[in-house]
Amino acid sequence: SDVGSQKERVVTEEEWLQKWEMGNIGFHKTQGHPLLQKYMDVLLNGRRGLRIFFPLCGKAVEMKWLADMGHSVVGVEVSEQAVKEFFSEHSLPYCEEPVPEISGAKMFQSTSGNISLYCCSIYDLSSSIVGKFDGVWDRGALVAVNPCDRQRYASLMINLVEKNSRYLLVTVSYDPNKHKGPPFYVPESEIKSLFG
Repeated sequence: SDVGSQKERVVTEEEWLQKWEMGNIGFHKTQGHPLLQKYMDVLLNGRRGLRIFFPLCGKAVEMKWLADMGHSVVGVEVSEQAVKEFFSEHSLPYCEEPVPEISGAKMFQSTSGNISLYCCSIYDLSSSIVGKFDGVWDRGALVAVNPCDRQRYASLMINLVEKNSRYLLVTVSYDPNKHKGPPFYVPESEIKSLFG
């Protein structure tokens, strides 16, 4: 499968921060994603009190949904603005503290303790810092990761999940020769080779 000219494309951290600053966040869904609603039972698998990870979380409203259902939500996002907007838009009080293991990183946690958002590069995280997860909602992360970093991303994600975890992944399908991304085109064959 041809990924067109996207293979070499790199979007920098600064470019992502600029998207947030300029309000150029068409990827943010104010109503939450219908596929999470549709497949919520698959993610939860009848289990309660799960730890659910949101890679490149932005200010995803689904984090509040899952926390309100009694789950513990952990997200990572490079934009501090996005993290603060999440708490403010949901009127959630929070505290902010440095992450000793990661230089310059901060963790924002709801005062109720069930939502923890790390503000740093996802590649700075490890299971020794954030623990392991029972579920992952990857709505826009794999398709936002630079194509050259996909293997690194998948390896990290595999390291962050428990053996019996559930991983919901949303990708987009289009002709990669007609759009430079992000979101990037990730063919199904590559998803299988990355995650098995």
